[in-house]
Amino acid sequence: MTVVIDNSQEYSFELTENGYTAIADYKKHNEDYTIRHVEAPVELQGKGTASRLMEGIIAMARQNKWKITPNCPYADAWFKRHPEAHDLLAG
Repeated sequence: MTVVIDNSQEYSFELTENGYTAIADYKKHNEDYTIRHVEAPVELQGKGTASRLMEGIIAMARQNKWKITPNCPYADAWFKRHPEAHDLLAG
């Protein structure tokens, strides 16, 4: 099971797999979250971790009625590949 946590003190969503943590830095304004940067350690790259991180963020957004603005190339590309999540896009 994928467990994404909101580390609100660091303004990041985090997913830990195999002892390494992928992060998505965000900026929050009310219930709108701008994803500023998504990064996975080299040990997790190419294994789908960043995509699972985004899926976890989307699940949290649905549950909490958040809107998302993808402001980094990875998050933007992820949304382009997942039209089922377009209803969560801000603006």
